[in-house]
Amino acid sequence: MTDATASAIPPAELDVVAVGNAIVDVIAHADESFLVEHELAKGSMRLIDTEQAGRLYDAMGPGSESSGGSAANTMAGVAGLGGRAGFVGKVRDDQLGEVFAHDIKAIGVEFVSPPAAEGPPTATCLILVTPDAQRTMNTYLGTAGLLTPGDIDPAFIASAEVTYGEGYLWAEPGAKAALTHAFATARAAGRRTAFTLSDSFCVDQNRAEFLELLDGHVDIVFANEAEICSLFEVDSFDAALAEVRARPGTWALTRSSRGSVVVADGVVHVVAAAHVEHVVDTTGAGDLYAAGFLFGLTHGLGFADCARLGGIAAAEIISHVGARPEAALTDLVPVDLRVLLT
Repeated sequence: MTDATASAIPPAELDVVAVGNAIVDVIAHADESFLVEHELAKGSMRLIDTEQAGRLYDAMGPGSESSGGSAANTMAGVAGLGGRAGFVGKVRDDQLGEVFAHDIKAIGVEFVSPPAAEGPPTATCLILVTPDAQRTMNTYLGTAGLLTPGDIDPAFIASAEVTYGEGYLWAEPGAKAALTHAFATARAAGRRTAFTLSDSFCVDQNRAEFLELLDGHVDIVFANEAEICSLFEVDSFDAALAEVRARPGTWALTRSSRGSVVVADGVVHVVAAAHVEHVVDTTGAGDLYAAGFLFGLTHGLGFADCARLGGIAAAEIISHVGARPEAALTDLVPVDLRVLLT
């Protein structure tokens, strides 16, 4: 991009706009035997139909409900850090749709997608948390999966410095097309794009298409260790890192207690994990890491500091049940980072 081209791009009204599945989470604790009984692979995400959702919900123990969805959780984190965030997703005009819309607007995220007047109900994700804090997700997509390119407002996308999307959208052709349209719109407007691989299940199912998408259409990639190894079909993180270093763009790779590694145009930044007294529930850890990273990136931080802020946000999430922050994230930003934020 030339200096003349950059100067012609209007200032961004929003820091990040995300395109994703609008989901209401139902979170309950379960032991290992429950997962075995219901043939659930611990730590995975699977799509379920209406009948499966009803059967599993009836078998689950007492749970808590909260608005969720991977990309929506990330926008909640951006807003919680004081950023300007927007979200594009589809809900039905039912009770859960009202809950989702109210929750995301109440935390300061711009959500202008109108509810659908017909079709399946608002999406739900039944999340089982085992004693080791691993979460096993069972997602009924409902109306969320009916997102299409027609739901993308070009002006809304172009108003954001970064457009962010989730790999979970590849479950439905229309939703996949909606995100690729949003990315094309953002890049045509001179903005940046960011993408999370979401889950090893998504990578295994869509590897070729993900690689094609990342080749020239995405500026910033988020993945955990299992996802990046699956993407390149290698057995070790070091082998995956070698693949990443040969590619352009920015890659933010999380490694749980070992922190994260950021590769930006071949340069590697290794950042330690933030301290957590007790890990309760890993739901949303990657989502909030992306939130901290993107907030830092759109407010002038260098890559290592973006990763550090992402780790701080992720540490808050895994210290309690649920994928939305309970503490004020702004209070967790250390002074040395705060003075660098623009």
